[in-house]
Amino acid sequence: MRTTRYALLAAICALAPVTKAMASGSDDCSKGFASRFAAAYREDAQPADPNAEAPARRGMASPFSSPPFPSAEWQLGGVAYPIGVPNLNSQYPLEKALACNSVGKWMKDNRIEVYGWLNASANISTSSRTNYPVSYAVRPNRVEFNQALFRIERLADTVQTDHVDWGFHLDNLYGYDYHFTTAKGVFSNQLLNNPKPNEPLNGKIYGYDPMLFYGDIYLPHVAEGMDIRIGRWLSLPDIEAQFSPNNYLVTHSILYTVDPYTQMGVMTTTRLNQQWTVQVGINGGNDTAVWNHSARPTLQACVRYVSSDNNDMLYPCVNSFNNSDYNYNNVQMYVTTWGHRFSDNVHMLTEAYYMYGRNIPGYGEDFDPKVAGSSPYPGKAGEYGIVNYFNVELDPKNMISFRNEFYNDQKGQRTGYPTKYTSHTLGMTHWVTQDLEIRPEIRYDRSYDVNAYDGGRKDYQATAIVDAILHY
Repeated sequence: MRTTRYALLAAICALAPVTKAMASGSDDCSKGFASRFAAAYREDAQPADPNAEAPARRGMASPFSSPPFPSAEWQLGGVAYPIGVPNLNSQYPLEKALACNSVGKWMKDNRIEVYGWLNASANISTSSRTNYPVSYAVRPNRVEFNQALFRIERLADTVQTDHVDWGFHLDNLYGYDYHFTTAKGVFSNQLLNNPKPNEPLNGKIYGYDPMLFYGDIYLPHVAEGMDIRIGRWLSLPDIEAQFSPNNYLVTHSILYTVDPYTQMGVMTTTRLNQQWTVQVGINGGNDTAVWNHSARPTLQACVRYVSSDNNDMLYPCVNSFNNSDYNYNNVQMYVTTWGHRFSDNVHMLTEAYYMYGRNIPGYGEDFDPKVAGSSPYPGKAGEYGIVNYFNVELDPKNMISFRNEFYNDQKGQRTGYPTKYTSHTLGMTHWVTQDLEIRPEIRYDRSYDVNAYDGGRKDYQATAIVDAILHY
């Protein structure tokens, strides 16, 4: 009996520190918001539970680990996750800290999420005036505040097949990166009506963009599920995205820098089976609000195929098609992405596209092949390129990515210089915790027909950059 009593006392003493730690966690509603918020970051710094149960899904398993990769799924634009894939978002500190009050409880009951991130970078460059067309680190040899993003969303449940569901999404972006995300007619005066002759890019240095705003309706009884999206969404086919956490590397390829960013209209995504998905939509044109006078009815259509062994993905898209002449970024675009998984830890993604615009002022007959926009007449201007990402998971917190690219801006309408380009980039992502990632990168660019770097002063550019993303 005495031995049992001592054993019981010892067990209580051993449990006491654990109980105290649990009581001071993010779910301790006796604490204030700030204390719960800080506790959530401490909790996220601990190793993830390897035995945690995976959420139910309808279809093939995730092909990748995320982290360290930015996504666990083969790419598919126009939806948060492929139809049949559950919500894979982590619960970030803001949601944990809000869980004790009435607003947080209401959001949890209604599957509404709020979270975001802060992103800053620093770069050194062989250029002194501009890094363009490297993006988004356009201003050389400086620290940059790239983006602060606040997101409110509700994801439709596409795993279930017994009832219609709905979702919505609103992104609020502030920072230097608004230069690339702005759509004409959506707070675009801060960019388009603010010339900055001594800066690499026109517009206010820092700006705001309601990056995405849309509603989703999920219809489970159409084929194996259809999502109807109405609003403004990311351009469908790119490997890369405007949002810092969605990318393998800090900087973007030239292909991505100069192609369409967002569209606004109606888009349908239909799962035929776990291997085939089709997308058809109509929008007001690239980076243009449907209510703006530059809008033109534009077709989008894509097909995504995933092999039965989950090792290959093919995603051809007609990203923009209409019969109109060029106005604000009205280019016709045909693009294909192929992904291949060598193993659980190694995969690659390759994207190629052709774009052109019709009757663009300055690009017709008598064009000087070394000077963009040099013709007295309008004409066609086209560009094409290919980029490859080779990605390796080193361990659950670290990955490296090697990107190689060729781009031909045939008349210089997209970059400002009629030339061929190559770029080579090596970068790493290190997850300090699930809330903090750090990404160092080195890159070398070259232009071949004219000097296209440092504002036309050099035919090459070397950059080194590091950024940090803090999720909240």
